[in-house]
Amino acid sequence: MANVEIYTWTFCPYCLRAKSLLKRKNVEFTEHNIQGDNEARDKMAQRADGRRSVPQIFINDQHIGGCDDLHALDAKGELDALLQQTA
Repeated sequence: MANVEIYTWTFCPYCLRAKSLLKRKNVEFTEHNIQGDNEARDKMAQRADGRRSVPQIFINDQHIGGCDDLHALDAKGELDALLQQTA
């Protein structure tokens, strides 16, 4: 299975939506809740090409983007293949 990481805030609706999609696909993921942690947010932004919004999602260290990007990959039928790759 792929190594999936998601940077979130506690009550972010987009974060909850992205995690819900991953859970429906039975994907295990590492969640980094960065709410109130500016140092962690800076680290996320470095990995995410400067993007500071949440969620930011990575699959096997490849930056996927946010919630809409994740759902767009799924709609195009490309998400499952990414999730099957091993790190």
